[in-house]
Amino acid sequence: MGGDKAFRALLVVVLLAVAVGEQEVQGPVHHVVGGHRRWDPTSDISSWLSGRVFRVGDKIWFTYSAPQESVVELQSLEEFQSCDLSNPIKMYTDGVDQIPLEREGNRYFVIGNQENCSNGLKLHVDVKPLETQQLPNQWSQPPPFQPPPPAEPKPEPFPVPVPEPDTPSGSTQLNGLSFGLFVGFLPCFLGLLMGL
Repeated sequence: MGGDKAFRALLVVVLLAVAVGEQEVQGPVHHVVGGHRRWDPTSDISSWLSGRVFRVGDKIWFTYSAPQESVVELQSLEEFQSCDLSNPIKMYTDGVDQIPLEREGNRYFVIGNQENCSNGLKLHVDVKPLETQQLPNQWSQPPPFQPPPPAEPKPEPFPVPVPEPDTPSGSTQLNGLSFGLFVGFLPCFLGLLMGL
């Protein structure tokens, strides 16, 4: 009985692995803006940003000196480029701020100090859709059969005798098939007998 439970558990695990294994989904990424340099006027945010991809579900973290600095989220590219802090979407002032990226699109963050913003302490985040990679599906149907184009017959210089094919008789093929079925089903049959 214990072997039967183990076999069923293994079968369930294999089936789940096949079902879940069809897609590979990358989990959310936590981006600490500026890396070890943090959100600071001495940080090189453009280098930190280089090659980084932001996706729906990711989170960005701003760490900075709270009493002196802040993070401001702006509405437009124009406000971002000109460091116009007069109409913010939101101001972050805690010193450690986690901002979830919940939808696709552009988000604009600048430091709350006009001079530091003008000196380049700002972050434009282009949030991409959550992406799943389709793994090759080994259960999908093969492409439809396309017969090769007909070959042009080549003239034979003289007739070539064709040897007779050396194929086994039908009864021999049936015996081979029967043997294969017997060998395949023998472990199943023995397993049933042992379990009873």
